[in-house]
Amino acid sequence: MTNHSDERADRVLPAVLFVCVKNGGKSQMAAGLMKHEAGVQVLVSSAGIKPGAAINALSTEVLIDLGIDISGEKPTLLTEDNMRAAGLVVVLGTEAQVPAVDGVAVEVWDTDEPSLRGIEGRDRMELVRDDIHARVRDLRDRLLPAD
Repeated sequence: MTNHSDERADRVLPAVLFVCVKNGGKSQMAAGLMKHEAGVQVLVSSAGIKPGAAINALSTEVLIDLGIDISGEKPTLLTEDNMRAAGLVVVLGTEAQVPAVDGVAVEVWDTDEPSLRGIEGRDRMELVRDDIHARVRDLRDRLLPAD
């Protein structure tokens, strides 16, 4: 995905690539949340270093609660090309290691992991969603200038 100009020729849309290991949970949630929060003002994609076969069912379920449907998404392999196309890579969690690519900014979000506190299932996923949602809102505010 490349940066495209919107109706105002002087403004290039910011782009972000969310990354996790399998691209089935956290990075997909972050992408769905950013699309929800920023609409067409930010180009959003996601990828994984070792993509899984499907989107995590609980990730999908807790986003549906917010009116966001990621059920049609498919895990995608992280490449240097999709990193360059975005220009900003946000890694969710500390497990995924991404290569250094010239001209690409990388942020690592050390996201909440409720299972470390014995919280599992839907309760865990709601806490993960809420942590990512707060971080996505902050990133949106940094990417989009206030009018």
